[in-house]
Amino acid sequence: MTSVKGWAGALLGVAATTVLFAAFGQLESGWVWLGAVAMAPWLAALDRARSGRGAVLLGVLLSVTFTAAVFGWFPGAIAAYSRAPVWLCWGVFLLIAPVLELQFITAAWVRWYSRRQVEDAPRLAWVPPVLTALVYVGTEWFTPKLFAETLGHGLYASETLRQGADLAGAPGLTLGLLLINECIVLVARGPRLRPAVLAVVLALVGWGYGAVRLGQVRAAVHSAPSLVVGAVQANITNIEKLAAEQGTYEVVRNILDTHYAMSDALLRSGALNLLVWPETVYPTTFGTPKSEDGGALDEEIRSWVAERGVPLVFGTYDLEGEREFNAAMFLGPSATGELAQAAYRKTMLFPLTEWVPDLVDSPTLRAWLPWTGRWKRGPGPRLVDFRLNGGRVLKVAPLICYEAVFPNYVAAEVRQGADLILTLSNDSWFSGTPAPRLHLMHAAFRSIETRTAQVRVTNSGISAFIDPAGTWTSELEDNQRAGTVMRVPAADRLSSLAGAWGDWLGPVALVLAVALGVWLRRLRLAEPGAGRPSLASGR
Repeated sequence: MTSVKGWAGALLGVAATTVLFAAFGQLESGWVWLGAVAMAPWLAALDRARSGRGAVLLGVLLSVTFTAAVFGWFPGAIAAYSRAPVWLCWGVFLLIAPVLELQFITAAWVRWYSRRQVEDAPRLAWVPPVLTALVYVGTEWFTPKLFAETLGHGLYASETLRQGADLAGAPGLTLGLLLINECIVLVARGPRLRPAVLAVVLALVGWGYGAVRLGQVRAAVHSAPSLVVGAVQANITNIEKLAAEQGTYEVVRNILDTHYAMSDALLRSGALNLLVWPETVYPTTFGTPKSEDGGALDEEIRSWVAERGVPLVFGTYDLEGEREFNAAMFLGPSATGELAQAAYRKTMLFPLTEWVPDLVDSPTLRAWLPWTGRWKRGPGPRLVDFRLNGGRVLKVAPLICYEAVFPNYVAAEVRQGADLILTLSNDSWFSGTPAPRLHLMHAAFRSIETRTAQVRVTNSGISAFIDPAGTWTSELEDNQRAGTVMRVPAADRLSSLAGAWGDWLGPVALVLAVALGVWLRRLRLAEPGAGRPSLASGR
């Protein structure tokens, strides 16, 4: 790839894969098939690289173009939040792209190195494609991705194909797609029967498994609802700005009055087992008031719940000493009939905007970045036993916003015996961008992986009920003010590998990649000309 023509072809491969990624990432059913070919142009370009440096450069280029094409909405959202110049946000975002998308770089180098090792051994031609796929998936497992995205997420648009995520999560779907792309690359070099057949077999296996599991999930879900939930999406955003203009008390007063009114409207429409308001809907501490007004508002919420006789879950802050937490507050009847409360504290906080590690937190950092968050991390995955009216105890796996993108975290909660995943979120930072739908897609994968229904309520959208097959209904769109009733059907418990083991494929892929690399190295050293006896000779 030393000539101008060679580099032009390589850049064309990067561009083609970037465009295909952008279309595949739209989560539209008509573009699902692109997942089978999206990586092929870039992989073909890598195979023409003549040096490890050239291969790594192609990985870096794709990390930058992919980040710009798929997450181009993010710098603008951060600029609006932090009031930093858009150009600066774009510059930083693209600068860290190779770290956020490290899998392109590691896969590129490993592919070049392994092809160099087997170029004169046709019987080992399968090693580079397999190593590339394993290293790609393994690298994604340990890379600090802000959005936890992977190629397999694009298959969400297929109700059947996405069911395979209950084996190894979305990374399992990614591995399958990568292997199919490798087959496409081989077929494109010339008519070859074996890779074509393998690609068809992989696709049919994925489709067949998905069809069987989808049938099992549908059979396990009963028609009658076991839980009726009222969800309120008031679409009140820019609370900090409103507080600066109107005063904190007036803003909180308006938020509560709006949620009271919308909740009463839902209660008039029919009986509810539970009411849910979104993340940080009560933007101050609950139970440990900071003022007399705060104490009065706390008591007002308790009285409102007691008078309506319907348990309430809402987002607020929880205080312990000087440590403040982003929390979900559960208000419902106790075993003695009195109003009881329990708090779940958010653990997985978004870097900088919600939390700064103690190691780097300092007055200087706060002066440079005054918008950084001050919340502390919660204790980790925790099930909440929430008593409803009539004595029924609902075992809830609570999630707050960003926590929904972490498969291991959600699986750990559900394994404690959860009946329902309950997600409170605030996606108003990214309203008007693809982010709310992408966040909802992540949440849907958690329901597929654990085969557990989920109620998701946000302040500005998208709120929805998600069934164990990952299908969302009762949907309230982005930037919409509305309430909705979510009817959660009873369902027989279905086990799944991803639910039992969490995000297991990444570390396994890394171990297999290392083992395969060591085996390849020893095999090549044992061949004639390497100074050691040949394995093929039997000596």
